[in-house]
Amino acid sequence: MTVARCIAGGLALVLFGALVLRADNYQLYVLALIGLTAIVGVGLNVLVGLTGQISLGHVAFYAIGAYTVAILGTRLGWSFWLAWPLGALAAAAAGVVLAIPALRVRGPYLAMVTIAFGFVVEQGAAELAELTGGWNGIIGIPPPRLLGRPFGEREIAVLVWLVAAVALWAYGRLAASPWGKAMRAVRDAEAASQSIGLNPTLVRTVAFAISAGLAGVAGGIFAAMSDFISPESFPFFQSILFLLVVMIGGADRLWGPLVGAIVVVLLPEVLSALAQYRLLFVGLLLLVVLRLAPGGVVGLIGRLARKPAAARAPAPSGMGGPILAAQGGIGLALEGVSISFGGIKAASGISFAAKPGEITSVIGPNGAGKSTVLNLICGYYAPDAGQIRLGERDIAGLPAHRVAQAGVGRTYQTTQLFADMSVLDNILIAFHRGHLTPGALLRPDAGPDSLARARDLLAFVGFRGESSRPARELAHVDRRLVEIARALALAPSVLALDEPAAGLDPRDTEVLSALLRRVAGLGTAVILVEHDMKLVMGISDHVVVLDAGQKIAEGPPAAVARDELVLKAYLGTLDDKLRTRVRPLPEAGRQLLVTRALAAGYGGPPVIRGIDLDIREGELVAVLGANGAGKSTLMGALSGLNRPVDGDILLLGRRIDRLSAQRTVENGLVLVPEGRQVFPELTVADNIRLGAYARPAPDVEARMTALLERFEALKARAHLRAGLLSGGEQQMLAIVRGLIARPVVLMLDEPSLGLAPKLTERLYDVIAELREEGVTILLVDQMAAMALATADRAYVLRSGEVQTQGRAAELRNDPAVAASYLA
Repeated sequence: MTVARCIAGGLALVLFGALVLRADNYQLYVLALIGLTAIVGVGLNVLVGLTGQISLGHVAFYAIGAYTVAILGTRLGWSFWLAWPLGALAAAAAGVVLAIPALRVRGPYLAMVTIAFGFVVEQGAAELAELTGGWNGIIGIPPPRLLGRPFGEREIAVLVWLVAAVALWAYGRLAASPWGKAMRAVRDAEAASQSIGLNPTLVRTVAFAISAGLAGVAGGIFAAMSDFISPESFPFFQSILFLLVVMIGGADRLWGPLVGAIVVVLLPEVLSALAQYRLLFVGLLLLVVLRLAPGGVVGLIGRLARKPAAARAPAPSGMGGPILAAQGGIGLALEGVSISFGGIKAASGISFAAKPGEITSVIGPNGAGKSTVLNLICGYYAPDAGQIRLGERDIAGLPAHRVAQAGVGRTYQTTQLFADMSVLDNILIAFHRGHLTPGALLRPDAGPDSLARARDLLAFVGFRGESSRPARELAHVDRRLVEIARALALAPSVLALDEPAAGLDPRDTEVLSALLRRVAGLGTAVILVEHDMKLVMGISDHVVVLDAGQKIAEGPPAAVARDELVLKAYLGTLDDKLRTRVRPLPEAGRQLLVTRALAAGYGGPPVIRGIDLDIREGELVAVLGANGAGKSTLMGALSGLNRPVDGDILLLGRRIDRLSAQRTVENGLVLVPEGRQVFPELTVADNIRLGAYARPAPDVEARMTALLERFEALKARAHLRAGLLSGGEQQMLAIVRGLIARPVVLMLDEPSLGLAPKLTERLYDVIAELREEGVTILLVDQMAAMALATADRAYVLRSGEVQTQGRAAELRNDPAVAASYLA
């Protein structure tokens, strides 16, 4: 503890002593009430601040502690000092019992469960009259005694504040302990917490027990202080006030509950002269505080007082290698692994091996089952059949946290760091592999050895930033490196990576490539799911190719790149029927959509760069490229869903690159999104009507009737919910919904995704018919051969840039197209 904190603590102690000595009985009662509210607030801070769970029934635990002390003291004559801890234990036990069903739900549903629990306790206290006195309550509750002398108001106030001080100290210890870090990890990213071995249910249950126990501690003192309790002593509104204590003071702030308790208890007293209007003013003031300081009063003060930290790079100590090598030499093998979702086989009979010291890449087109296989390996799905062997141990069906404990680390396509924790804490919590002991509840987790190991791992992966910064403030590439370091902190036998190069520029991808080779060189089996074919073909020892949930090829990268089945899976077949134009396209059509040096991304380096498109009236233009080439990013930028970072977009000569998605549609650039995204609970007819919302016309109903006449399958189901349609029917519905908006340019994003071959053929027949009718279409699809057999022109993207462009007929036989998919 610093000298400043010691001085502040001493001054606070002197001030409190002066208040207690000079206060009258009512003032002592208010002081004690502030302390009791702070104790409950500390408990709620564990639940709300550390784990992010909302409880609106905490007054029930307060009541359990109070009734336990009251019943044991009046009915059995127990001493307060014996009944008090039993009240806390009873409340903690109730918290565990409530956590079992409550933690199966989230958000408002969890709040409703806790509210219901509060009502159950209140009604139980009223109905069990023989035990609790019913609505008449319990009177004559014996106060605490010390050396035979009963406590008066002054002594109880001192006791309350001593307990509050201990609670605040314990919270500070808990927050810095492995358990505190585990709670924050579960709060920030539950899936990622499982990937480092944490059991979210256990962590949240412990938080519930601690929180409820502290409420029981406060409730026990409240009973002894009041001398009388009844169900009316514990109204539902009290739970709201307890929650406000945390929100106003600042969730996950040490002093937040104390500051919040002072505001919540004293504010009505200050406004008591306003009589019946005081609650109105209290509510208004609380709204103002929460609006101006969403992080609470303490959070606001901390933000204003925070000084920017000086950058300091972690110094490598050379330990990264031994940490990883200690777990090397164990490989992973899949044997006949299968899984279905609702009758759809996402993976069927998948078998392959990932050997120690090698990089095994799993590739395939959209919908091939790559992420499904990775989730099966990491325990997020349990296979319907087959085995997943880590060494000699079958880990198939184990929950994700048990798989991580067994030695499988992973990263995610979208980085899932624990955003509000520091970079160092992200690594420190992973060292435990989820093994948290009761003795670690109040033990700090930042010893010199652990800190040295964490900094060493950060240096090993190439992180050069400030390790004390919150992870949410990191640049995209640093987030990737820290996530890999966190996975390596498990000392895993197998490291599974899901598209680690997504969003990285070429230079950062080279750094990643070198890092993965170093990790594999230390004996770790690396499994890589990646769309960057240059990276895959450059570093992989073995490549497994999936398509439609089945393995179609495996072997060395060069052999896989030449495999006919692989080429067909990525490109389609060049013998696809040509859908040549019946009516020739005019030579010089009017320019409709133009982009100039367009760049867009998702907060990190731009995913697409320098894109120049020219779409003319009546054309069908295809944009092709492998997964991760930037096709969907381009469509998002054009449609206004993802604002460009550079360049211009012009529609009919007017700039639209700064317009919202709604305004973009109003101007006539209409997107049929990837995955159809129909409104499943609305009818087919209502889905179509909504398509005309941004571009209304008096003949909408007539146009809808005409479109339904054309798509007979939709006409027969116009009154049905869209969610009941097949995948092909939903795709047709999405196209019709786009057409009714009378688009200047209709954009189709991966329309064939997830469709069977015959349905894809029919879909492209429809697209060709629309082309003949003069509809201008910008088409993005991974099925390159089929798109080229239908389009007039095409652009081929690779790593976010246009690699080649030209007439579709010429590109059908251009080797550069295949190279863009398989490097």
